[in-house]
Amino acid sequence: MYFEGSEKKAEIVIDSNKLSLLSDFDDTFWQQLVSCCNAQILSSISNDQCKAFLLSESSLFVWHDRLLILTCGVTHLVNSVEHLLKNIPHQHIKQVIYQRKNEYFSHEQPSCFGDDIQLLAKYIDGWAYRFGEMDAHHNFVFHQKNQFIAAQEDKTYELLAYQISEQASKTLTTPGLSAATIRQFLNIEQLLPDFIIDDFVFQPYGYSLNAIKQEKYLTIHVTPQEGSSYVSFESNLNLIELAPTILAILQPASFDLLTFNEFDFVEKIPEIIPANYVSKSLVKETLTNGYFVCFANFIKPQLSFNKPAILDITGENHAL
Repeated sequence: MYFEGSEKKAEIVIDSNKLSLLSDFDDTFWQQLVSCCNAQILSSISNDQCKAFLLSESSLFVWHDRLLILTCGVTHLVNSVEHLLKNIPHQHIKQVIYQRKNEYFSHEQPSCFGDDIQLLAKYIDGWAYRFGEMDAHHNFVFHQKNQFIAAQEDKTYELLAYQISEQASKTLTTPGLSAATIRQFLNIEQLLPDFIIDDFVFQPYGYSLNAIKQEKYLTIHVTPQEGSSYVSFESNLNLIELAPTILAILQPASFDLLTFNEFDFVEKIPEIIPANYVSKSLVKETLTNGYFVCFANFIKPQLSFNKPAILDITGENHAL
């Protein structure tokens, strides 16, 4: 059994002097927005500054002045973005950012990045970029073209781990695994002291976690199946500092780091990347909305190689 763990992601910033996403919209609105991409809300946690929804496919975070939604699987996230653009006056929207990563099973997606951007172009003008090489890990980023300039302290971090170690995959696919056991394996108590935690174990495999503390957040999504394993971390905590702990646990064959407004990215990277990884991509660009975006891809050079995989071509749920 396989699953597309790689997420699409959207972040929308609004003018909180005119509207509060946290106070002026009830859960029914967010349920409708999530259903537009064919996902469902499973649970939520909140504090005075943030509400975090755990979804059947990833997460939604809402603050007074912005929202962040990530969805995986074969969800159609751009439809949720369209729903928001139709239901919030355009003059209240300060910025729209939309991202898609390279996918394991892109042929199964309901749309490609180009399709998504064509839909968004009906509502907003924008710029699109590709960070990383086309024949390797990469991340597409679209953002709205307007006068918005991001504050320098507006930082986000993504750490995306591919092909986690055989031991990590076996541990995370153990039948009957509890959320508490997964939190212990991922060392959540050390990574997120004093955070409010909401997590869910999917059957037969998969795990999602949302964590909030004041305006801070972190979300983790685990697709542990050997052959298409993928674990993502997204946060406004400094994941470069947490990377050594995460990489030591998962020992992925490759991983990406993507940051917004981490101005010391290039200087910090050599200090935290284990010596057994080599860089395949390291690019940076300041977008016209003011965000300084850095993308790096690292791989663990292989000394031995797998035999050709025997593929199951029966039934509808095959990976071809």
